[in-house]
Amino acid sequence: MFRSLAIKLTLAFVLVGLTGSILVTVIVQQRTRTAFSTFIMSQEQQVLARNLILYYQTYGSWAGVANEVATLQAYIPPQPGGFHNQSLEGSPFTLVATDRSIVYSDRTNEIGQKINKNELNGAITLQSNSQTIGWLVLTPVRRDFTPNTPEGNFLSTVNRATLLSALVAILLALALGGLLAFTMTRSLRDLTDATVEIAKGKFGKQVKVRSQDEIGELAVSFNQMSVDLEKATKARQQMTADIAHDLRSPLSVITGYAEALSDSKLPGTQEVYNILLQETKHLDHLVDALRLLTLADTGELPLNLQPTSPHALLERVAARHAIAADARHIELHIEAPEELPLVNVDVERMSQVLDNLILNAFRYTSEGGQVSLEAGSINGQVQIMVSDTGKGITPEDLPHIFDRFYRGDKSRQHNGESGLGLAIAKSIVEAHHARITVTSEPDQGAKFTISLDAYIPTTI
Repeated sequence: MFRSLAIKLTLAFVLVGLTGSILVTVIVQQRTRTAFSTFIMSQEQQVLARNLILYYQTYGSWAGVANEVATLQAYIPPQPGGFHNQSLEGSPFTLVATDRSIVYSDRTNEIGQKINKNELNGAITLQSNSQTIGWLVLTPVRRDFTPNTPEGNFLSTVNRATLLSALVAILLALALGGLLAFTMTRSLRDLTDATVEIAKGKFGKQVKVRSQDEIGELAVSFNQMSVDLEKATKARQQMTADIAHDLRSPLSVITGYAEALSDSKLPGTQEVYNILLQETKHLDHLVDALRLLTLADTGELPLNLQPTSPHALLERVAARHAIAADARHIELHIEAPEELPLVNVDVERMSQVLDNLILNAFRYTSEGGQVSLEAGSINGQVQIMVSDTGKGITPEDLPHIFDRFYRGDKSRQHNGESGLGLAIAKSIVEAHHARITVTSEPDQGAKFTISLDAYIPTTI
């Protein structure tokens, strides 16, 4: 019916104000009428008691009092404040003598009967010369105050004031509710407009944070989401361009050689076939790397986890790179105590991570330098570290070192590297529910740290 949230909120405030006003009006009217009736009855009771005492003092007994009830009630004078009882038949009452016998009652069948003490609770004690001469029990009745009487005019004035207050309250609820609804929905309107822009592909749209409440928190989250979407879109576009570039290079080589062979412009020598095979393997390696990243992103990367000694893992990896280290005149140093806690890892996958880190270290470490493989335990975790004494990583490149296709060293863009090695390493480490970090200073080498939870055997 109503599509605007502001209108719905305003109507809700008005409905609450209307409901509250109706309840207050009804309660005030009822309480006022009851209190006013009680006041009138109290005044009537006091005057009637005084007249009954005068009657007793005049006649010395209650004999014949039943015949004078109308006269006794007619003697009720105007009440304080100008209020008086126009229905002078008065409220029903019961007159009890000192022996607790009823000498008068509007229920004539009760005259002459005796009542117990409990029934005198709340009765007015009639006294003459400090002697109790009886009790007056006034029966409460609902009074209907007719218009054009002081009592009726008083209640009408109270009712009009109550209704006027209720009307003012409803109007205030309408005004304040509308203002509050507009204020609350202003940020939502901004968010709606920004969402439409994002749906059109215009990422990075920001909205103004107008409050610190839940809507303000929503605006902050939206702004962050918008920035993240913009970054993700740019990263995807860049990654697509990088993939196309990395695929184009080997494909161009293969296509060129294939066309030359097909046109008999190039003899099919072993060297040519080796080049074709090398470029094909490069393509295969790139496709495998992309597939591994996709599996890691979707949480479907298969892992053969088994308790493994960090010392044995590093010894195994170091043995594979010992010859390469000697050829480069780089010292490959290992420091991993055998008594370290076990770690639950896929040995092949974790070896792939360490292979990548070691090859990177070799690439940027000069002859005579050192690459260190270390392992240690701290706070229930096992840390495996690969460090080098190479040229390090610049502060500009450090935050992006694990980004896909990122090549901080411009010379790497033309040496056949895909820029996926460290991204793959990070994905494999995170698939183990572990963490990989890097610290580096220019010309002081780099240090990669893998933090793994220590393996705790399950008990049955």
